[in-house]
Amino acid sequence: MLNFIKNFKNDEDGAVTVDFVVLTAAIVLLGLAVAAAIRTGAQDLANDIQDELGNIDIG
Repeated sequence: MLNFIKNFKNDEDGAVTVDFVVLTAAIVLLGLAVAAAIRTGAQDLANDIQDELGNIDIG
């Protein structure tokens, strides 16, 4: 039993798991922020293209 307690105290697998969970959450949030910024820019560009195509006089 004493050996189990010493091993449990020295085991760092849980700390590594927490680190990876935090890093993964940070990467996901960064990806969402980038996607939101790109989506806004793409929507603005699409609106500009739509306006220009609507102003073309055919005929």
